[in-house]
Amino acid sequence: MTPILDVLAQATERQRNIEEALGVVQTIVEYAGTIAFAVSAALLAGRRRMTVAGVIVFGVIVATGGGTLRDVLLGNLPVYWVDEPLPLLIAAVSAGLTMPLFKLGTISVIQRYDLVRAFDAAGLALFTVTGTNIALDTGAGAVSAVVVGVIAGVGGGIIRDTIAERTPVVLASGHLYASVAVVGAGLNVALLETELPESFASAIAVAFILGLRLLAIRFGWAMPRFRVRRGEDRADSGGQDPGG
Repeated sequence: MTPILDVLAQATERQRNIEEALGVVQTIVEYAGTIAFAVSAALLAGRRRMTVAGVIVFGVIVATGGGTLRDVLLGNLPVYWVDEPLPLLIAAVSAGLTMPLFKLGTISVIQRYDLVRAFDAAGLALFTVTGTNIALDTGAGAVSAVVVGVIAGVGGGIIRDTIAERTPVVLASGHLYASVAVVGAGLNVALLETELPESFASAIAVAFILGLRLLAIRFGWAMPRFRVRRGEDRADSGGQDPGG
């Protein structure tokens, strides 16, 4: 029996090491996503000619917005950054550094290689899956957990565009973004119903969202758009509005 116990102990140790490694990767990706959201918000703030303080505040709101919405929806109060303010600091520093880095031309180089969008994709993947898991842990059903996960993933971008008074890019651009989050969150829920350990199931879902989002960026994949030209939404009789 001793060899069998040794094998089981080694397998358990390997699984523990893998889970620890996944945890480190998750933390790195989470912070990378926070930085990406803060940078994108700072650039938009610059186009809107906000003050230096406005740029930093805007970056923090956008970078932490998805997680804040998640916790509010689930009733997890106070929200996550109250007890662990490091995400606030990372977002503030990232937004603040965007201004001098933009002047130096560094941001242009980063944008040229789509690094901001790549980090954004990583943040989308992790925030969506994490939000879904947290929702499930609080007792939410599968559908509700998927909705919460998607809101956690895309909420920051919607907040960014709403404050900047423009139609949210995730809804109007046609790019595979929110739809990828929906499918990925659903995949995560489905995998958690299998015999896979939770860490592996979530890792697969994160990889799926990240991979599909990066492919969409690379090849320009987009959802079909619904277009209504001026006047086409009126009744056929005499061009009058319905009921008018």
